[in-house]
Amino acid sequence: MPVLGLLSYSLEVPSLEEGIKFYTDAGLECIRQTHIARFRCIGQSHDCVTLLETAHRKRLHHITLRADRLEEMGPAIGAAGGEIVSTPQGFEESGIWITDPHGVLFNLREVLEDTPLKEGPAFAINAPGRLVRIRQPAIKPTRQCHPTRPLRLGHVVTFSPNVNASVRFVTAGFGMGLADYVDDAVAFCCARKNSDHHVLAFAKSSAIGFHHSSFQVEDPDAVGRAGRALLEKTGRGDWGFGRHTVGSNYFHYIQDPWGSWFEYYSDMDYIDDYTLWTPTNYPPEDSMANWAPPLPSDFIKNYEAD
Repeated sequence: MPVLGLLSYSLEVPSLEEGIKFYTDAGLECIRQTHIARFRCIGQSHDCVTLLETAHRKRLHHITLRADRLEEMGPAIGAAGGEIVSTPQGFEESGIWITDPHGVLFNLREVLEDTPLKEGPAFAINAPGRLVRIRQPAIKPTRQCHPTRPLRLGHVVTFSPNVNASVRFVTAGFGMGLADYVDDAVAFCCARKNSDHHVLAFAKSSAIGFHHSSFQVEDPDAVGRAGRALLEKTGRGDWGFGRHTVGSNYFHYIQDPWGSWFEYYSDMDYIDDYTLWTPTNYPPEDSMANWAPPLPSDFIKNYEAD
């Protein structure tokens, strides 16, 4: 069970200032260096986002995963079509660095899992025949609602020129599991023990690229509040409020300065033991959402492929 979960992702961006504003507006803490900015969720001990300022447009640099038994992974990675490579200049020689068959760079590290999130109040819903909230309002007045801050990075979705090949690589090379999929258009992959429904996902495109990252918040109300607040600050595109069929999570996506997306989510399906899970091939009409506003015209555009 080499891959245990997701740690972070790194992007090359043309403007560090734009990136710092966007991610701090989204609720993350920033640690600024000369040409690098690192971001953390409140209370987390590791970075979840790194931005590298370059002269070029936005590009996915690498994804960092938490894993164990790294010394045993070489043969499986090679057999799956990947390659162990040298540490990129400017990065720590931590764990192992790998390119997949399409050239996506991964860093696998043996690190301790972050402190588990504290249990929050239940999201109580009065349903027909099931009254669980009596003589009390469901929500505080607006002025008493604190700004929403992301709790942790949940998953990353990348573009792939061959979704099935990307799945084969992370399942055979990284020991992950295929959670669900939609033909050869999109696929969702999890760790094999105690995992969100997906920590990595792949969407079909003509080239590799970064589509979105997704950050957990407390509940659906927090998704709605955070999404509207970030949209008001950015003035860019958004998609939501809605709910996915695949994974079951509530979502609101906000477009970042470079055309990719930042998702707030709540209520994700959970796979404690992959051997007891059966992947489903969902129909195309469920590939994006169960219910949501109309999809933005460029939501599935790979700006890194142009």
